[in-house]
Amino acid sequence: MTAPELDPARLRAWWAHRQGLDGSLSGADPATVLTRTGWARSVGGAAPYLGLFARAGLSREAVDAAVAALEIHELPSARGCTYVLPAADFALGLTLGAGAPEGELAAARKHLGVTDAEIDALRAAVLAALDSAQAPLDPAAIKDAVGDAVRNLGEAGKKRGTATTLPLALGLLQASGEIRRSPVNGRLDQQRYGYVRWQAGPVDVADADVELARRYFAWAAPASLAHFRWFSGFTAARAKAAIAPLGLTPVAAAEGAELLLPPGLAEEFAAYRRPEKPHYALLAGIDGIHLLHRDLARLIDPADTERPVPGAKAGRVFGSDADPQCHIVVDRGRIVGFWEYDTERSELVHQLFVPLDAALDDALTSTEAFVRDQLGDARGFSLDSPKSRAPKIAAMREAAGNG
Repeated sequence: MTAPELDPARLRAWWAHRQGLDGSLSGADPATVLTRTGWARSVGGAAPYLGLFARAGLSREAVDAAVAALEIHELPSARGCTYVLPAADFALGLTLGAGAPEGELAAARKHLGVTDAEIDALRAAVLAALDSAQAPLDPAAIKDAVGDAVRNLGEAGKKRGTATTLPLALGLLQASGEIRRSPVNGRLDQQRYGYVRWQAGPVDVADADVELARRYFAWAAPASLAHFRWFSGFTAARAKAAIAPLGLTPVAAAEGAELLLPPGLAEEFAAYRRPEKPHYALLAGIDGIHLLHRDLARLIDPADTERPVPGAKAGRVFGSDADPQCHIVVDRGRIVGFWEYDTERSELVHQLFVPLDAALDDALTSTEAFVRDQLGDARGFSLDSPKSRAPKIAAMREAAGNG
């Protein structure tokens, strides 16, 4: 028999509580939300906006103002991937993300004959160009400004995804906090950037691995070592070393999986009870409620595992996927529906797994208004488009019987 503290519904509700998806962060500022619930994955889609709106009711204007004020910013961090971070974590994120551009340079040295001397010279030229610029410069403008300091790497470079030396220099400068990317129109849901000079201060954080682990388990516990390895990209040995100083408490989970909890949360976790009333949130499929663990089965009720994936090939079911293929509706940590935004009709389209009640209708209506009036669209990622998501929308309308 499953122990009460490990009841799946209770665990899901606890994770949602720790993620601020229970109304507890209503009215909080963007940096506070990200500090409390974790860094928001950003891939040129609406996920950061949707997550901040669901947790704190934040408008796009408020989020964009926080970006402009450098209270939050999109930076390469864990696994070399871009996340939206609070200012207090800029240095940590950059420290953790530094390995990716360093690895790219090492590969370019080995396979493309790139030298440290030419990259150092290019970095200096880029900084000089940005110092004299009156506005952010996109990569094309930087290339024009630095002239022959950029070298074309020919067909060999194209095959390796590095056509010139410029991306190598830009990646290293960004990782060191000397430059940053500035969204062209100040928004997080697109991938058009210019670069500006930056003085982020020291970015070599001592014990960065431990500090990431400390934050991760505050955001995501109870979580397993495997969950932390996924988020961090660490090897098993590196992950074990990172969590060693934290004194995490093992929680004997069902099916032998060991979940870990910080000592400071043990009392709260033991006392926590799943709320009786639903609390709905409409989120992106890459929201932290899923992506911190990337263990989708945690959030799916057994009754929903065989549901067809909207717009997918026949036979593909929800429980077989590693990631949601649509945006998600969540109630106390359980995924209770899919949704997408139809730009042609300016409406939110959904497929629900539970009956529509007043609270759910309010969540659907408010999110639809937020997307329509403030975002204009709710792309899942940079290459998402109204055309590419049309099959999903058609399938959801058919399943819901409302199209």
